Amino acid sequence: MPVKTYRPITPSLRYTATSSFEEITKKKPEKSLLTTRKRTGGRNNRGRITSRGRGGGHKQRIRQIDFKRRSFGVKASVVAIEYDPIRTARLALLQYTDGTKAYILAPNGLKVGALVVSGAGSPVEVGNCLPLKEIPTAMQIHNLELTLGKGAQLVRSAGAAATVMAFDDGYAQVKLPSGEIRKIHEKCIATIGQVGNLDHSKIVLGKAGRSRYLGRKPITRAVAKNPVDHPMGGGEGKTSGGGHPVTPWGVITRGYKTRAKRKTSNRFIVQRRTSKKK
Repeated sequence: MPVKTYRPITPSLRYTATSSFEEITKKKPEKSLLTTRKRTGGRNNRGRITSRGRGGGHKQRIRQIDFKRRSFGVKASVVAIEYDPIRTARLALLQYTDGTKAYILAPNGLKVGALVVSGAGSPVEVGNCLPLKEIPTAMQIHNLELTLGKGAQLVRSAGAAATVMAFDDGYAQVKLPSGEIRKIHEKCIATIGQVGNLDHSKIVLGKAGRSRYLGRKPITRAVAKNPVDHPMGGGEGKTSGGGHPVTPWGVITRGYKTRAKRKTSNRFIVQRRTSKKK
């Protein structure tokens, strides 16, 4: 899944890098698994902007993905590898032996024609979904369930993978991509392998227009605003005010911990995520 670069016949193409889409085998999505996507433009039900910098973008449709994999014991063959405009990972279209179809996140190395199965007792192979207690330690997993029966919530972006570290008192200790080691119930399910599309991190948009295609609008810098609009606004010439960076509502933005100190799920965290600063 290499990226594609271009001759710099325009300034924006000089650094542009896009996916080559070599792994895509089917261009048109499965109609029975599509739903329309309603855009909000960052506005709530009262019409007020609650999420800044959103709006526009290319029309997209939602692919219904099976994050629960509840067809236990029913084998499915991989019919196609498809593109999903909403997420970074690729999708694998499954055809079950009972005739039903479903989308799953395509793991790295899963090819068209491969057979996958979910449930207890399934082989430990790429694309198969098993309870954590049946997965060997040091095995890469993704599509990880956090709450039993809710479906996969963790490790779903392109190139992501978690690792089973150990088992203790009905829980599995899993190392997440962030570096955090967390206890997760051993009956929660996970999919074997690493999420595909590993080269997604090498993509370079190249121009502001491609960011607008994704529905991302530019945001005015705080220091360029007036004092009435932002705490960091105002001042003669270029100045940041000398204070700590804050949001428009005065909340500190860098280094300020927003997680509740007495959150009940703290007891499941064995080791906090590693800092990326060196």
